[in-house]
Amino acid sequence: MDACIEAVAAAFATHARGELPAAPGVLGTHAGSGGFHVKTAAIGGARGYYAAKINANFPGNPAQHGLPAIQGLVALFGIDDGRPLALLDSIELTILRTAAASAIAARHLARADATTLFVCGCGTQGRAHLLALSLVRPLSRVLAYDLDAAAARRFASDMRAVCGVEIEPVADVAGSLPRCDMAVTCTPAREALVRETDVRPGQFIAAIGADSEGKQELDPRVLAMARVVADVATQASHMGELQHAIAAGLMSVADLHAELGEVVAGLKPGRTSDDELFVFDSTGTALEDVAAAAVVFERARAARRGRELSLAGAAA
Repeated sequence: MDACIEAVAAAFATHARGELPAAPGVLGTHAGSGGFHVKTAAIGGARGYYAAKINANFPGNPAQHGLPAIQGLVALFGIDDGRPLALLDSIELTILRTAAASAIAARHLARADATTLFVCGCGTQGRAHLLALSLVRPLSRVLAYDLDAAAARRFASDMRAVCGVEIEPVADVAGSLPRCDMAVTCTPAREALVRETDVRPGQFIAAIGADSEGKQELDPRVLAMARVVADVATQASHMGELQHAIAAGLMSVADLHAELGEVVAGLKPGRTSDDELFVFDSTGTALEDVAAAAVVFERARAARRGRELSLAGAAA
């Protein structure tokens, strides 16, 4: 996770400075009871990479088919000659890079003395976010909420042993979020879980769940109250929490405080006072995917892991 955080931070900063060899792209498609995202991006450096990730997101999979809700592949190419370099399962990669982006946002936007965290959604992303955020802020207490109370209890038991932090399962959002300095919402919700009365000045909220049209975890009035930083402004405006604030007439893209890369690169300020309320609107970008995939590929090659395949004669 620490290597992923640094790689993703570098990719965001490079993008903000306009130094990428190709602009990120995204395509979303609904299909049956789920949908697909195709995300592409490239990074330069001593060795440049291009990645294309195809993710299927079918929320009913765990209950109906015993399969993960998100499944997919990442194809990694060399940027100089277009050579296919690797084909990676995207599940772990997506988990890690999403949490890494939130940790980068917290590093710049959470109060320096933030030690308490509210986790809304105790699935895989909730676990990854707890690990990632613990690397950028010294956590002293975690409150864990899930619509499935048993999931919150399992989360508390499992992650207490992993992180060595006191974790308390809680019964609601309204009575718990105000008690914490930081929060992460990572659910498949399609209506607001967090109301404007649940937040207070000085907090940092990473909103993860809204990554396609119609998904929502925060009341639009929360965004209107806050300084909002998006991973990618154009995506946030039609896929993230920002889509709902725009639809409600409370915000426009011009009202965003910044994109995350601009903050990381020092082009725009992060937190400047203890009473600012910050929301990180995370929709997921291929910048994160290509940065994380490059780390995995380089480490796999160095450790002689993975299976080498030859494409010689494939065109025939």
